Amino acid sequence: MSRLRIQLPGLDLKNPVMPASGCFGFGREFAKLYDLSQLGAIMIKATTVEPRFGNPTPRVAETPAGMLNAIGLQNPGLTKVMSEELPWLEQFDVPIIANIAGSKEEDYVEVAKHISIAPNVKALELNISCPNVKEGGISFGTDPLIAKRLTKRVKEVSSVPVYVKLSPNVSNIVSMAKAVEDGGADGLTMINTLVGMRIDTRTGRPILANETGGLSGPAIKPIAIRMIYEVSQHVTLPIIGMGGIQSVEDVLEFFFAGASAVAIGTANFVDPYICPKLINELEQVLEERKVDHITELSERGWRWRCTNDQSLR
Repeated sequence: MSRLRIQLPGLDLKNPVMPASGCFGFGREFAKLYDLSQLGAIMIKATTVEPRFGNPTPRVAETPAGMLNAIGLQNPGLTKVMSEELPWLEQFDVPIIANIAGSKEEDYVEVAKHISIAPNVKALELNISCPNVKEGGISFGTDPLIAKRLTKRVKEVSSVPVYVKLSPNVSNIVSMAKAVEDGGADGLTMINTLVGMRIDTRTGRPILANETGGLSGPAIKPIAIRMIYEVSQHVTLPIIGMGGIQSVEDVLEFFFAGASAVAIGTANFVDPYICPKLINELEQVLEERKVDHITELSERGWRWRCTNDQSLR
């Protein structure tokens, strides 16, 4: 499957498909279903310095083309992730991308300094875009100056490359991408969820205890495609694209838009075998279309964008 192999900063991916953070836990449940070594990488659940219980329930609600979640970064904390979850994952031949979060900048720095030295952690995903926490999260991902400063601070202590997860809940996604690139980011992951709400028509109150939550699933795919398309024209960083992917055609679309790899989120809840299915189908589709290597898709998309934008020639 050499046509699927991808080289990104810190990551030697046997294929460009991975589960997105927050939708795969630490892989234990999915490992009962298939060999996790099939995956290109695993983005583990967000890790904070101290354990977090997360938001009160209910914290998940279905929508017509996706779901809302307000989990609130529930996780067992840095010590347990380092002593139990990451060592357990070492049995699989797959690089780990550790998603890190916090309530203040010092929290991110502390987690990055320690988790980045784990043997199987090959990159960090700097989560500055979670919309479901009262402190930190999205507050870091909507101000370019703060995002740049935090990226720089994490880069200074990290032993591995740093990918920054961008929020779509901004007026100008390109300015955010440029800011974290200036801060020293090695790559981008995008997009995170959009802020949304559902209301119970019997009570007139929000369904989620947190009131608002992050919208994910097929409904956000066109937004993700548009934002990746825009950002890829203005920064040189590789992009791991995510947002509503559920088919091989979706994967191809993300590559044409400018992604270098993809992450699968909500679709894991619908079909827990979705990642290995997409990997196998992607190989078949590229062979049928006589594509020697998947990077040809993003290159074709780049050439098309250049012919349609004088400033990129």
